[in-house]
Amino acid sequence: MNETIPARGIPGQSSTSILGNRVLRREDGTLLRGQGEYVGNEVFENLLHVHFVRSTAAHGKILSIDTDDASAMPGVVAVYTADDLGLEDRPPPLGFFAQEAKRPYLARGKVRFVGEPVVVVVADSAYRAADAAEAVWVDIEPLTPVVTVAAAQSAEILLFEGRSDNVMWEIPTKEPIDFSDCEAVVTENFWNSRVAAVSIEGRVAAAIFEGEKLTCWASSQGAHDHRDAVAECLGMDKSNVRTIVKDIGGGFGAKGMVSEEEVVVCQLARLLGQPVRWVESRTENLTGYVHGRAQAQKVTIGGTRDGSVTHYRLDVVQDCGAYPKWGAFLPEFTRNLATGVYDFANVEFSAVSVATNTAPTCAYRGAGRPEATAAVERAMDLFAAEIGMDPAEVRRRNFVAPEAFPFVTPTGTSMDSGDYEGSLDRALVAADYDGLRTEQQRRRDAGDRMQLGIGVATYVEITGFGGSEYGEVRLQSDGTVLASTGATPIGTGHHTTWAMLVADRLGVSLDDIEVRHGDTDVIPSGSTTGGSRSVQLAGSAMADASEKLVVLARQTAADLMEAALGDVVHDRENGVFHVAGTPSVARTWSDVAGSADTELTGLSDHSQDGATFPCGTHIVVVELDTETGRATIDRVVAVDDSGIIINPLLAAGQIHGGLAQGIAQGMFEEFRYDADGNPLTTNLADYTAVSTMEVPSYERSFMETPSPRNPLGAKGIGESGSIGSTAAVQSAVIDALAPWGIRHLDMPITPEKVWAAIDAA
Repeated sequence: MNETIPARGIPGQSSTSILGNRVLRREDGTLLRGQGEYVGNEVFENLLHVHFVRSTAAHGKILSIDTDDASAMPGVVAVYTADDLGLEDRPPPLGFFAQEAKRPYLARGKVRFVGEPVVVVVADSAYRAADAAEAVWVDIEPLTPVVTVAAAQSAEILLFEGRSDNVMWEIPTKEPIDFSDCEAVVTENFWNSRVAAVSIEGRVAAAIFEGEKLTCWASSQGAHDHRDAVAECLGMDKSNVRTIVKDIGGGFGAKGMVSEEEVVVCQLARLLGQPVRWVESRTENLTGYVHGRAQAQKVTIGGTRDGSVTHYRLDVVQDCGAYPKWGAFLPEFTRNLATGVYDFANVEFSAVSVATNTAPTCAYRGAGRPEATAAVERAMDLFAAEIGMDPAEVRRRNFVAPEAFPFVTPTGTSMDSGDYEGSLDRALVAADYDGLRTEQQRRRDAGDRMQLGIGVATYVEITGFGGSEYGEVRLQSDGTVLASTGATPIGTGHHTTWAMLVADRLGVSLDDIEVRHGDTDVIPSGSTTGGSRSVQLAGSAMADASEKLVVLARQTAADLMEAALGDVVHDRENGVFHVAGTPSVARTWSDVAGSADTELTGLSDHSQDGATFPCGTHIVVVELDTETGRATIDRVVAVDDSGIIINPLLAAGQIHGGLAQGIAQGMFEEFRYDADGNPLTTNLADYTAVSTMEVPSYERSFMETPSPRNPLGAKGIGESGSIGSTAAVQSAVIDALAPWGIRHLDMPITPEKVWAAIDAA
């Protein structure tokens, strides 16, 4: 059910507006023709190539490093260790993290995870650099690794000198709650599995240093934040660093921070005075880059036997890997949405982030919010099973009511709007929920080999987080429009969406609008694209800048027609200006452009106070082969509410990709280590990234509950698909296992795991 959302509810929108229409992506032509402008495609003269020598031990002391043989090999320009680079160790990204956990750009004294870079080789070709890297000898004395969060909490082995524990940050319990008055109480431990982002394009970085100016080409989610981070790491003034971001092959949050290897590339350009580029391999991407999720959870839920939940406690232990990046902060986002869509009276939350000898964790699609949803939705299923009530009905009885908004949760999160029961009702009807339950019971009574499982998840997420974004709309001398944005497109259709918003406000053709982004020397400011912030912040800035341009253009048109400004009308439907009551005498945008002394420019000062809260319900239906343990997804029904939708085609695409990634974590993907900290999923043969073969066609439907926090009424949509679907697919498989008394399995729910559970039962 791919619904077309009618254009409506956007202030100032004309009756013939382009907004709300399924406009095809403008970006795709060059990408489909192989003309994408990726960092790996940039042509440089006298280019040098970089290869990193990485640790093969999870934890150990570096006794010696021998680079002599590598340095003598043909084509090798330089070989550097940490002591040669001239860079101070990098402090944690947030000041309240454990400051002893500084990270060297190349391992110094110790290695802390398999894949950590130890030496960097620079040569005149990528092949020679790789060959020379094989000749570097790093002698490491193994130390006992800390691989699990339980081992990290025991503090028997410490990762950082000067620490008495492995805690990088914590959120203590504010006020313990008492479950003694509850008629039913359930406690369970969950593991929200570690996953890799697996963007099609891994990390790629290039840099040139000329005079005092460093220019970086980056595959990054934020050009300006990339520039600022590089400048800080290298001790340079921001004015002497330029970052250029063109096309990137996916980010999913992992490319939201500048990695150590990217900083090293910039430093090499400065040291060597030649252009330098590094392209990581897939194994490097999987083992040496950041991962997502990796959260241990303990839930306790209690209430009355008529289905009212009155008490909820969530305790989190976050694995932040060998060094604290954004992964250590993920529990805060989990805390924000700990109660999900429910109105619980008594809530308790605590979290601790610990270091382990594994790859660092960072933001990954949803970043802490899927973890919150998975915990509370599993808890609701467990509570429903405990009291013998249908899980959909238990949800209905505990929703925050639409009239309660704006609603402040017990953890202090201020939600703007939502209709949770409405999304559940639409999803249940679309899925024929009653019919599914009838068929499920028939199969159970008959003892069919193929059992049916039904998973329901109603979710809410936090997006935007407030703030501002740069927007500039300029009328050029030839009558065309140049729209500049501080937001960095990451494959989500920014160029199409911003052009639609500008065309709507100005009344010009999409073909007359060029969108520019990703050059810190051209666009004065910008923020990293993430947290599903784009439409509500950058989109609102585009609309605001366009409206300011109209104000300037009206004055010029008034001068052309020798009319009073107050008498001039902007006819958006026809893209002209005329005197009120005299539409036959009009001036076009080209007329205005030709008569202006300078190019007219609208600049946005839009900012948003507070976050927005998309929501929805996902229902997943699986068929489970009870003899093999294999679960096959039969249907996915997704009802999503992201406020007013600018382009339903792009919105559907975002949900489509999110559903695939959510299903992937629920059933297939997990980055795993053995007891010694050796990664077991180092390539795409072992790390089972989802493909089109594993997921069905989705049944999508949109609701629109406008947000009052921005002029477009928009909420984020980039992460929604991965939030509801993960919990729904996990619940669906476990629901199919109910006849065996199995109430919980951790993700990913693989055939082996299911078969073992049935066998044990």
